[in-house]
Amino acid sequence: MRRLNKRLAGTFLALLLAVCAVSAIFVLPASAAGELPRLVDAADLLSDSEEEDLLYTLDEISERQQTDIVVVTVDSMEGETAMVYADDFYDYNGYGFGTGRDGILLLISMEEREWYISTRGYGITAITDAGREYISELFVEDLSAGDYAAAFTNFANLCDDFITQAKTGEPYDVDNMPMDTAGFLVGNFMISFGAALIISLIATGIMRGKLKTVHSQSAADNYIKQGSMQLTKTNDLFLYRHVDRRKRVENNNSGSSGSSGGSKTHTSSSGATHGGGGGKF
Repeated sequence: MRRLNKRLAGTFLALLLAVCAVSAIFVLPASAAGELPRLVDAADLLSDSEEEDLLYTLDEISERQQTDIVVVTVDSMEGETAMVYADDFYDYNGYGFGTGRDGILLLISMEEREWYISTRGYGITAITDAGREYISELFVEDLSAGDYAAAFTNFANLCDDFITQAKTGEPYDVDNMPMDTAGFLVGNFMISFGAALIISLIATGIMRGKLKTVHSQSAADNYIKQGSMQLTKTNDLFLYRHVDRRKRVENNNSGSSGSSGGSKTHTSSSGATHGGGGGKF
């Protein structure tokens, strides 16, 4: 009987260890404040190596900035709106640092071809409405092209930059945006054009100064060689008049939301305050 009890105890212990081992295999690495990782690729858009690299980037930025940066992909939102799905996913999976649950979540739904950025706590301060539009312009093109790894990495790095800027006390907003590459190139072109114009004016001025025998005249007939031709009659002839008339367009957008900064907020189903917005890709 004792031997049987020992065997049963040994078998039970072995089964317990096996269950623990299997459980350990399927446990996902949790974020600092939540139950799920900061990358949930349920739509399987990334390769294993891309997932590993992106998760490392998300974790590093989140821990350093003390603001969760989360990327979630799903096949379908199952009838929910993007705002509701993103807010609830953030709230009910424990994301966010501190009492304000600071963080930013990017949701991608493949069936609806929608993206949505949900912000909470300090994320609302760091990513204003204008800032969100700016960020989306820099990653949605990659989304549409199917380069998901580049889109998500770009999103994470932009969030990092925007959080860093917000900590200076002046978040990126309507009148305070980072200079993009296009703006930089246009600025350089204008500087180069201006420099070339100045140089050309100096060069033509020097050349004109060397013309000692030619002087400008006030009347056209002063350029005619004396005795080369005789005019019997001169008069001014008015040929035509053309006047452009265009209706003046009044600007009635002075009170539009595009001229104001900051973030519009709403209340999620959990009662939390969120900012955010999204679109199609």
